[in-house]
Amino acid sequence: MTRKRTESTLNKLQPRAVWKAEAGKYGDGGGLWLIVKGDSASWVFRYTSLAGVRRDMGLGVAHRGSLAQAGDSLVKARELARRARDLLAAGADPLDERERAREAARVDLAAREAEAREVAAHDEDRRRIEHWTLARCARDYHERVIEPSRTGKHSAQWISSLENHVPAGLWHAPIVEVTAPALLAALLAVKPHERARRHQGDRLPETLRRIRQRLEAVFEDAAFHGRATVNPAAALRRKLREAMPPRQVRGGFKALAYGEAPALLQRLAEAEGTAARALEFAALTVARTAEVLGACWSEFDLDAGVWTVPAERTKTKEVHVVFLPLRAVRILRAQLGQDAVLVFPSPVRRADGAARPLSNMAMLVTLGRLGVRDRTTVHGLCRATFSTWANETAAARPDVIEACLAHCESNKVRAAYMRAKFNDERRELLAKWAAFLAQPPAAVVPLPARVG
Repeated sequence: MTRKRTESTLNKLQPRAVWKAEAGKYGDGGGLWLIVKGDSASWVFRYTSLAGVRRDMGLGVAHRGSLAQAGDSLVKARELARRARDLLAAGADPLDERERAREAARVDLAAREAEAREVAAHDEDRRRIEHWTLARCARDYHERVIEPSRTGKHSAQWISSLENHVPAGLWHAPIVEVTAPALLAALLAVKPHERARRHQGDRLPETLRRIRQRLEAVFEDAAFHGRATVNPAAALRRKLREAMPPRQVRGGFKALAYGEAPALLQRLAEAEGTAARALEFAALTVARTAEVLGACWSEFDLDAGVWTVPAERTKTKEVHVVFLPLRAVRILRAQLGQDAVLVFPSPVRRADGAARPLSNMAMLVTLGRLGVRDRTTVHGLCRATFSTWANETAAARPDVIEACLAHCESNKVRAAYMRAKFNDERRELLAKWAAFLAQPPAAVVPLPARVG
């Protein structure tokens, strides 16, 4: 009975009636109406909303040019009306749902148009910068930055090292097309002069390090001026080292792999004695052995966390300021009271009772007790391991790393700039180093068990 009643209330119109209908309203049932006004006709779905409001939803033009057109139009209108009734049955308002769909379509269209504009702008930018080759960018940077700040000899060596070692195909390619793998292949193909190979031994050739650093500066400058989008040379810091054979650090000093340093520092923190504290302090501050052994209380401001090493006790003969990590300050506070002058006094005093500094061998003996003397020197642990970590993890800019190590800068103007500008970055870098050393060994690389 229900089915018959439903069929009797729907599909009341026939295609011929739609085709021949004159001005007026004609119901097809189920809320579907044909509205004819003069020469125009349209379909309307009339319903009562969930809020009890009478609403009319237009379903489009009723095409009546022929009997066939009228039939097709009627079928389509009935399908639209059926969908509207389904929405009502599901608790939704057909007009509201259509507006939501239209708004979603407008948002999607706006997004696609914005994407198209962005692609067009990107293509335009690419066309604009394609004429900036690696060679042109390097020479432009050299002319603006290197020539005014370096000696004539250094300036000439700077640009010639790139011109002579970067392959022509890469050198004259658009800088936006130069990739990190291509740069790596080019650098690994560099063959230093025989004299350089004899001087450098098995370590990463100095030539490659300098070329990579200079390329990194060129790409950084190109990106700043909108001529490049990435710095592929920066990605080579670790990859270049990974591709080279195992090496010793500068000067032949053995150095512990930085991944093993946290485990060693944990052992060191558990060791007793002034030598162990001095070695731990040296590792945290990346200071030279002589600077640590001769450290005096007058050089420290513990409240500010600053150690000012006087010029007469530095290798460069210039005052060096060290920004102490928290653990280093705690070590110093624990040393208070041992001597009025020296921070790390030897347990063996002078004949007159005055304190003397620890001997150079004291920290080496400590390394032996920890079972790593055959794998690292004090210098290697406290400076080379730090340098490798900082450079390979890009913990800071190369200039900041060199400033932390108090390496001498031949250019006096640049040296003054480094001292004046890098304080905050040096403080942050040593804090990062201390945090790395404080990691649980299992989170990095466990150190093999000590022998004996």
